[in-house]
Amino acid sequence: MDIKLLRAFVTLAKTHAYHTAAEQLCVTQPALTKQIQTLEHLAGVTLFQRGRHGARLTVAGEQFLSGARDIVERHAQFCASIAERQQGQTGTLTIGFGISSFRMAPERVAAFRTAYPGVQVLLNDMPSAVQCQQLMEGRLQIGFVRLPVTEPLQSLVLDEERLVLAIAADQPSDLAEAKVFIETHQLLQLSPDRGNGLTAQAQRYLCGQGFPPCRVAAADDIQTLLARVAAGDGVALLPASVKHILPAGVRLLPLEGEHTHWQTGLAWNAQIKDPLRDKFLAMVIGDGQVS
Repeated sequence: MDIKLLRAFVTLAKTHAYHTAAEQLCVTQPALTKQIQTLEHLAGVTLFQRGRHGARLTVAGEQFLSGARDIVERHAQFCASIAERQQGQTGTLTIGFGISSFRMAPERVAAFRTAYPGVQVLLNDMPSAVQCQQLMEGRLQIGFVRLPVTEPLQSLVLDEERLVLAIAADQPSDLAEAKVFIETHQLLQLSPDRGNGLTAQAQRYLCGQGFPPCRVAAADDIQTLLARVAAGDGVALLPASVKHILPAGVRLLPLEGEHTHWQTGLAWNAQIKDPLRDKFLAMVIGDGQVS
């Protein structure tokens, strides 16, 4: 049933006059009469009785009014909520981030929350591969990911990440010792389902530098991995941004050579229309380069 018919019915019931109701609805009086007749035909009852005192509700009309008014009010509220969402005033924005964006993502989200306090932002820690999959499926609106991404996803470059070697803090920190640490210590890394991109980056670096196969042990999360490094259980190849959550017992050594740098930034599904997501992108678009 067309909401226009219900709106016409509710307005006429309130004004009791076709002329006044037609003015409020911005339609002609004949058009309003036709709308009421159409609604009466669909309902199978007479809703109004016209007389010297204008249009008065019949018994059936009185019974119909409460439900019709509720639907009209809820429709108006729904339309208002859509308008607010398009203006960035309300709604929910689901964003993913990973190891390389521990600092970048919260900073951007905090700025967005300040500008749009009515929007609920959900920030979820997940690997880049998982983010890209959820972006493709429409379950995630924006992802802070390792770049590049594949079509139809689009991306915005925000930063360049670099690979470092995490060692126990009581070990020497000479750059020249990095190769020795890798050759003589167990290599700690995130389990594949938590850090597949980082693991692949580390493997490219190790192969490019000609390192022999290393003893490898996996950890389920970054905090556990760093704790094991601090305890002297091994060393780990990690993104330099891990410095923002580094415990006291861990030191980072910079690395040089091929496969030590990669780009990070935002990714989103360009095939999905999402004004609220676009509000977030508009806030950061000047910081990077869309690709």
